[in-house]
Amino acid sequence: MSKQNSKSVRLAGGLALVAAGMVGLSFAAVPLYDLFCRVTGYGGTTQQSELGSDVILDKKITIDFDANTGKDMPWQFRPVERKVQIRIGETGIAFYEAMNPTDKEITGTASFNVTPQKVGQYFTKIECFCFTEQTLKPGESVDMPVTFYVDPDITKNINTKEVETITLSYTFFVTEPEEKTASADEVIKAEPGSASVN
Repeated sequence: MSKQNSKSVRLAGGLALVAAGMVGLSFAAVPLYDLFCRVTGYGGTTQQSELGSDVILDKKITIDFDANTGKDMPWQFRPVERKVQIRIGETGIAFYEAMNPTDKEITGTASFNVTPQKVGQYFTKIECFCFTEQTLKPGESVDMPVTFYVDPDITKNINTKEVETITLSYTFFVTEPEEKTASADEVIKAEPGSASVN
């Protein structure tokens, strides 16, 4: 093999490795970006915890609640209370109301964020209707809770300690409901040539 051919083979091999690496990174990009947002609160991404804060300050903060729907979502969706005032570190609970005015069952998922975006890393949810899909039957109405607190560390950050109001915003989108696992009886009935036993 000539020197020129050897260089070409090495170059081609190197380019193939770079291409494979780029494909691998593209698959990892979404989960890595999601992790980055959850850790840093980037883009108003909130935090999640199983427990409330063990520190409660005397300083109060106002939480505004905002509700929206995607263009294909026919639900009526609104906060039950427009705003609350709680102490920083105190566990608060708020309710959103959703109503399906159509004649068909609809499943939805809520996306969410907070503004100003810089406080995302300090807004922590303990329980939220946004963690799972919500399905409403025709005409059904439901109150959906969100339990949360504002981390006392918000007062230690020079960029966030002056914040007096946080807006928690949700947008509901139509989604396909997750498929239910078939029961054993359904599987037997679905098998070709199977006979029911009475």
